[in-house]
Amino acid sequence: MNASILQVNPKDNVLVALHNLKKGQVIDWQGKPIELFSDVPAKHKFTIGPLQQGDPVIMYGVTVGKVQLSLPAGELLTTENLKHAADPYGFRNVKLEWEAPNVDKFRELSFQGYHRSDGRVGTANYWLFIPTVFCENRNMDVIKEALLNELGYSVTQKYKRYTRDLVSALEKGEDLLTVQLQPSGAPNHRVFPNVDGIKFLNHDGGCGGIRQDSEILGKLLAAYANHPNVGGITILSLGCQHLQTNDLLKEIKATNPQFDKPLYVFEQQQSRSEEELITEAIRTTFKGLQEINQLKRAPASLDKLCIGVKCGGSDGFSGISANPAVGYCADLVVALGGKILLAEFPELCGAEQDLIDRSVDEATARKFIHLMDSYDALAHQSGSGFYMNPSPGNIRDGLITDAIKSAGAAKKGGNSPVVDVLDYTEQATKPGLSLVCTPGNDVEATTGKAASGATLILFTTGLGTPTGNPVCPTIKLSTNSALAKRMGDIIDIDTGPIITGEKSIQQMGEEILAYCIKAASGEVIPKAVLLNQEDFIPWKRGVSL
Repeated sequence: MNASILQVNPKDNVLVALHNLKKGQVIDWQGKPIELFSDVPAKHKFTIGPLQQGDPVIMYGVTVGKVQLSLPAGELLTTENLKHAADPYGFRNVKLEWEAPNVDKFRELSFQGYHRSDGRVGTANYWLFIPTVFCENRNMDVIKEALLNELGYSVTQKYKRYTRDLVSALEKGEDLLTVQLQPSGAPNHRVFPNVDGIKFLNHDGGCGGIRQDSEILGKLLAAYANHPNVGGITILSLGCQHLQTNDLLKEIKATNPQFDKPLYVFEQQQSRSEEELITEAIRTTFKGLQEINQLKRAPASLDKLCIGVKCGGSDGFSGISANPAVGYCADLVVALGGKILLAEFPELCGAEQDLIDRSVDEATARKFIHLMDSYDALAHQSGSGFYMNPSPGNIRDGLITDAIKSAGAAKKGGNSPVVDVLDYTEQATKPGLSLVCTPGNDVEATTGKAASGATLILFTTGLGTPTGNPVCPTIKLSTNSALAKRMGDIIDIDTGPIITGEKSIQQMGEEILAYCIKAASGEVIPKAVLLNQEDFIPWKRGVSL
């Protein structure tokens, strides 16, 4: 890789700056000098040759925008001179061609997982608390504080100790700035060593809004109850809400007719007091925890892996380092017979034709086209569109159109055939790459991927984000080494060596899969899990980019 610049695809008419470049600097490109007309910050793009107003900008081999005025060679692309544009797409009945990567070094490996009666294998064993309505969130919080602290799952002890020290300093009249946060010390003792955590799905739904919102929420919560990383469930219900307990139980059975996990229901309006409700919920859950604590990890072949791929807090290196490396890992998993879930439909805008051409049959391609067209039309009806997806942080770091962002984001899915397209909450059942309809929003997307069955999530970031998921361990990968050093408390894997040329995409992809095997076995705990980063936002099927 050139130390200063990169052409991502031979068809591209722009170059990416790998570090800060100065105005007037002359870049040698294939024997041709290009003088820069502006400073070009690292991760941003500049023109290889002159472009006329209305000309397309090509990156990743596809159209990612059109220039708004004539530009000379060496001009920085900005939101002022470039606007989003993408090529039209449609079903073309292209013959599938894919050469799977060599997986000999992984073929005989296994991971230590929790085997469920439906044949799926979890990478963790969690107890899950589900409220049918937002009215129960406060009771959930009370139970959460009681159980996590006493059973050894809390991560807040050092901050509680810090607060106590501040109170002590205040009472003594000491300078608060002298009070230091003390290290955590010895890890918490877990009462139930084979229970990896107790998780809580607080949400703002279940009543109000429209009935369809509650119906979708019921399908989402049922998918989480059936998740292979969940060993048992406690449901808290108020009683009068739209999402009735019986409806949720029917959805759970509809998702899995052989559902056999311990499940307990507590309805507040049938209880004599809040104290009785909480006490009974804790006592009964305690018995359930004893039951699932009897489960132990056992070997599972790698075809039992179901990995979601996600990017958030993306930067101009996301589509160059972390996402392609995750994509290579995804291809390895597919070659081994496992499942890969690629979501974030607003961030596939511009990459549609490639995914359509990779679909295994016309029905799969047509379903993807339908979901993309419907989503885009809904966004436009609201006066928005996929073109408004990039955040201010994305734009500052080089992702100035949605098509640039999308073309790089799609790299996370690798190059294997698309075997299925799943609407929100639909379950992944086919080995291979599936597309999952979710928003681009980090938490809504991870929430949806876990609902479709992901048991690990690979989450790439160039800017840093604390996102995680309650039931699906989330592995964070930095696109650049500076982020890995600055936010080392949340980053698990640094793919920055790809940018510097120290490692290839293939080498990094293999390292990512090796880490996934350890995480799936409980040998390493991703930092999002250690920090209890457990974000959960149901999608109401409105416009969310």
